[in-house]
Amino acid sequence: MDTASQTPLSLREVTKQYGSLTAVDAIDLEIEAGEFVVIVGPSGCGKSTTLRMIAGLEDITDGELYFGDELMNDIEPKDRNVAMVFQNYALYPHMSARRNMVFGINAGDDSYSDGEIDERVQDAAETLGITDLLDRMPSQLSGGERQRVALGRALIRDPDVLLLDEPLANLDAKLRTEMRTELDQLHQQFGATTVYVTHNQTEAMTLGDRVVVLQDGEIQQVDSPQTLYDFPQNRFVAEFIGSPTINLLPVSVGADGDDRYIERRDGQGGFRIELDAADETIPDERTEAVFGVRPEDLHLERTATYEHASALSMTVDTTEPLGNSMLVYGTIAGQAAKVQLDAHTSVSVGETLSLVCDPDRIHLFDAETEEVFYHSASAPEGRAAASPTEPVSTSHN
Repeated sequence: MDTASQTPLSLREVTKQYGSLTAVDAIDLEIEAGEFVVIVGPSGCGKSTTLRMIAGLEDITDGELYFGDELMNDIEPKDRNVAMVFQNYALYPHMSARRNMVFGINAGDDSYSDGEIDERVQDAAETLGITDLLDRMPSQLSGGERQRVALGRALIRDPDVLLLDEPLANLDAKLRTEMRTELDQLHQQFGATTVYVTHNQTEAMTLGDRVVVLQDGEIQQVDSPQTLYDFPQNRFVAEFIGSPTINLLPVSVGADGDDRYIERRDGQGGFRIELDAADETIPDERTEAVFGVRPEDLHLERTATYEHASALSMTVDTTEPLGNSMLVYGTIAGQAAKVQLDAHTSVSVGETLSLVCDPDRIHLFDAETEEVFYHSASAPEGRAAASPTEPVSTSHN
């Protein structure tokens, strides 16, 4: 089976409305030929609707969809040379795995001989490790095996575009991990332009060359997985990407001469953290903001090596051993927070921990708009002025 042809995708102001409900709102997205792009977001955000519009299963209300230079809005699904894999496998129960894989292969313009079809099935089966399962019925297969058959059915068509709609959602945790690895290997081998939809941010981070974060039908950010994690464009992205979730604490941003800082004061204590005064994104006048810091970027003061770092006091409420680490839940200046520590750290409920923040891992969000205005780390080249929806092509494969 040959490497798949590679076709770029372009969604230009693509909108989907159901009556007065806007499910997808003017999406602009450029997907490079052979790229693996993951669309991630909560239930109802419009990600599956977007996938179905690419497949031709949903009409586009407004905007344009291109495969390469060809406008696809009015092209029938059977003429788009796309293959789609669903969450529920969609196998015919009365057909063997082999017959499921080849069913409808000659429905489009391409026509394959029996010998060519058999060769494609054998190649795909060997790649997916299901050669010995081809004559079994779906009822005789496990969930992971059925999903491999569904993937094989898609791959033997050499699609220009491969669409995957939450294909791992029905699998147990161990199988999901195995299938993530296999999907990554399959993409490297066949190279089809791939759009993958999921609500699972772990899948998004591990599979995507780029990740599209969607909320309420609107793109929040398009970036490489690591850039999403390190430089979220707004509060929603910061909260949605990363596990355990980011700490978000209301603060005031202030100025003292040439110095810039954030602080929080209340009846249960507070803190003050100095910022990079040379950063022009920090306002000169006092303003309200939300301070974001990830649990793994807080450290015990007694073990940290940062110079001139300001301490934050956490009162411990509970601990959660995770084997390789320990998650500690508590309060900082009256706000719920968590810190990820070494698994062998001695921590007691009710204890007060003195913590310091990694000075290169501070994020500040506008209290009203929730857009980011400050990252203490230097953004990757080209990101500082980028909009939340501007694609930046970065492959992790």
